[in-house]
Amino acid sequence: MKRTFQPNKRKRAKKHGFFARIETKVMNKRRQKGRKVLCK
Repeated sequence: MKRTFQPNKRKRAKKHGFFARIETKVMNKRRQKGRKVLCK
């Protein structure tokens, strides 16, 4: 039987990765603050 969760690194990165986070307001705030690390 096939498991329900079929991990896909590219799909995940597109949804939750760095470049996905860049689009959010949070990232802009963090950049303005001059954060050393923008996201983990």
